[in-house]
Amino acid sequence: MQRCVNVIGVGMSPFNPAPLSRESTILVGDTVRRVLVDAGLSAGDIGAVFAASGLMEERSLQRALGLGGLGSVSLRQFSAGAADSCCLLYQACQAIEAGQIECVLLLGVQDALATLPDLDNSLGKLGMAAREYMLRYRARRETFAMVAVKARQHALLNPDAVFHQTLSLDQVLDARVIVGPLTYPQFAWPTCGVAALLLCSREFARRRTTGPGVRIIAQARVIPQQVNVGVGSPFSAIGYEVNVAAAQDLYEQAGWGPQDVSVCELHDSSTLDELLLYEALGFCAEGSAEKLVEDGDNTYGGNLVVNPSGGLLSLGQAPSTSGLAQCIELVQQLRGRAGQRQVANAQIALQHQMGTDGTVVATLYQRE
Repeated sequence: MQRCVNVIGVGMSPFNPAPLSRESTILVGDTVRRVLVDAGLSAGDIGAVFAASGLMEERSLQRALGLGGLGSVSLRQFSAGAADSCCLLYQACQAIEAGQIECVLLLGVQDALATLPDLDNSLGKLGMAAREYMLRYRARRETFAMVAVKARQHALLNPDAVFHQTLSLDQVLDARVIVGPLTYPQFAWPTCGVAALLLCSREFARRRTTGPGVRIIAQARVIPQQVNVGVGSPFSAIGYEVNVAAAQDLYEQAGWGPQDVSVCELHDSSTLDELLLYEALGFCAEGSAEKLVEDGDNTYGGNLVVNPSGGLLSLGQAPSTSGLAQCIELVQQLRGRAGQRQVANAQIALQHQMGTDGTVVATLYQRE
């Protein structure tokens, strides 16, 4: 029998546009202590640590955990090829649901700037998809730029974001073109940081915690090889069908639909990706994302707030950390502790994360 999974502790460092210093072990230790305090637990309550890191070796990671009081806890460090934080979250949920563990700490450490794979090829595919979208649906380049403007407006209220400066529509449009029609502020660039959270079984949460509860009610994981891509699909090269499949699986598991989601953190590696995800995740019909953006239905005052943290466009891409940071934002939203970023009456939250290999993990959270 599967068990429910609760998120009971969160903590992270500010993201940084430069590699972490040699004192990154201290930063990890501080983050771990922050999570334990947030959960009201001691190191002895933790059954295991699942960690994903950039260049930090196991010895350094063990030393860092020791600074947080977890030096003697079992450590499972994921290999570089499987170190995306979305994989970390999925593996931990699977272990708890299967009854293999009661409480696990997830730790993401991005101490060195990630190398984005085959950047020239990726940019070429993004440019082609953006131009195809404009041609097919008569969308304007201004719509893509509006997504970047929204991201910076949200990040203005997030002290952990790298890019806090607001941008006007003209500033985004007039910035250096990376691949037409997308300009520099319309991409998420590599950053570094540390994030951690505590997951546990629902039974453990009821015994050991007293704060507002946040429960994972469904989770879907889809790899590209599982999806049949339609011939001539213009957006398949950037994973559109994989995202659709993950969303459908997620909603079927939960018995909820996209209309029930009030806040979402999604993998906005570019403004084009975010625009297409509005449609793939079911927040609007195919070809109608432009209307959603221009109606303001992706921000405060609309039907759905997307990336209240500022998203990857404002925090940057940190593969070992970004997925945990998304979870942390949503947990704080559902707890009602997001401060000026708080989404009113947030009850159901959706997280979407895409790994470097194209694997998509989508998760639904509910305030208890």
